[in-house]
Amino acid sequence: MLQTSSPYLLTKEDMETSDRLPSWLQEEYQTFKHVVTNPEFPCFFGMKAQRKGELRYSYITHDHWDHLGGVLESFLHLMAEPPFTRHGLFLFVEPEAREQSVDYYRSYFWEVLQHLHEQDRYSWPGDKPKDPDHFLWDYHFAGEPVFVFGNAPAYKQRKTRDLGNSLILGFQPRAIFEGLEGTEKGGIMSREKVRARVEKWDNLPTHPDISHFGDPTHNEWKQFFIGDDIKPIEGKCPFHHKDV
Repeated sequence: MLQTSSPYLLTKEDMETSDRLPSWLQEEYQTFKHVVTNPEFPCFFGMKAQRKGELRYSYITHDHWDHLGGVLESFLHLMAEPPFTRHGLFLFVEPEAREQSVDYYRSYFWEVLQHLHEQDRYSWPGDKPKDPDHFLWDYHFAGEPVFVFGNAPAYKQRKTRDLGNSLILGFQPRAIFEGLEGTEKGGIMSREKVRARVEKWDNLPTHPDISHFGDPTHNEWKQFFIGDDIKPIEGKCPFHHKDV
């Protein structure tokens, strides 16, 4: 059974009124809020969810990750409860003393996902690929497919991925995309609108690794942490399935 609650799974009210949160988290949340609620911010789904209090949040310091599995389990449990709101989870990482490179934050991002995978109490679904190079591979936790994307201060061109001084991981269960899948009309239209807004905000073309899940020419893992450029990501995925 999924863990149903975690003191580290935080609401908008917690983030804005609690006196038990680290000062760095309070500061980074205010920056995040300012960026995401900007009327010109490309992702109107995220903007709406932030304003309505539908997002959830958590955080880790560099030496304390033990609660991560419980946070994600609690979040997935919330997703399965009425009224079945399309929540997103944003995980704030304690900022570095000095800003680092995109490669550094990307490596840290994959370390977090690998840690979660190693701590996962549930089996990877038997009918789902374990090899990230398979075009139908997707990240799973507690048996659920989850899209994860990284944001970091090192992004200078792709400003939509700079949400403050923290590395921030966004977790979106695949369930929230129901009706917005790759080949569905609603999904195509929504993606086109968001991507047009992203291109305008970033003043860059859509990254070549961005596509839709199920595209046989696409590797899902590559769009988890895209480059600050228009160059396709090369090399192998840093994620390794624990049973392979």
